[in-house]
Amino acid sequence: MNKKIKNEMKIEFASKSANEAFARIAVAAFVSQLDPTIEEIADIKTSVSEAVTNSIIHAYPNKDGIVKLKAILYDDEIEIEVSDTGSGIENIEEAREPLFTTKGNLERSGMGFTIMENFMNELKVESIVGLGTKITMCKKIKRENT
Repeated sequence: MNKKIKNEMKIEFASKSANEAFARIAVAAFVSQLDPTIEEIADIKTSVSEAVTNSIIHAYPNKDGIVKLKAILYDDEIEIEVSDTGSGIENIEEAREPLFTTKGNLERSGMGFTIMENFMNELKVESIVGLGTKITMCKKIKRENT
């Protein structure tokens, strides 16, 4: 069964740390159309923050690049895609292991993917070294009285 799209948004921004907060707020405002709980919004904001931060820190380590954020609303779900055209991930399975980090010198915890997996219903990571990474996350919004 194909899900019917209710609404969709796309934004692009420079891979600068200051834009991580912008991405969180933009997605939170967009998903509010589905009337999520405060906890659901917090989970989504945290997951977007982790995905965007990964792009900023890992995709473009010594240069600026573009981070793309796309969100699609369905009747009871949001699908969020964060992508970049940066360095890519060499070993996705290893990168998804809790506490794994390639940036220990930056005091990174290595918990980004673990957090996304725990806060969202689905997480898909696609990456090609030298071409970039795309993270797709889905979150069901539980409705009262439906």
